Amino acid sequence: MIVDKLREAGHEVLYIAEMDPGISDQVVLEKAQGIGVLLVTCDKDFGELVFRQGLYAKGVVLLRLAGLSQSVKAEIVVNVFAQHGSEMEQAFSVISPGMIRIRRGFSHKRV
Repeated sequence: MIVDKLREAGHEVLYIAEMDPGISDQVVLEKAQGIGVLLVTCDKDFGELVFRQGLYAKGVVLLRLAGLSQSVKAEIVVNVFAQHGSEMEQAFSVISPGMIRIRRGFSHKRV
């Protein structure tokens, strides 16, 4: 539902589950870096890759929206992208109900 709503809002979305399900998180980061896109995920392991291992793509957006319906999640994500999309580039962002955190300024190496 989130993918569909982002596409409806005019965002180009590549969805790993449609392309190459089951690939490793590091390969997902490499693909995102290779095509220069933000990585949107619900997987907290990407925080480990970014902050502890220093790997990075154009930007990572972690969704922390458990317990909400798919339609509410999609609405929140589309609204955040409309209001803060450009701010999330070159950052690690976390979207949770009623809040967005955008963290910049950490050391990283390209994947």
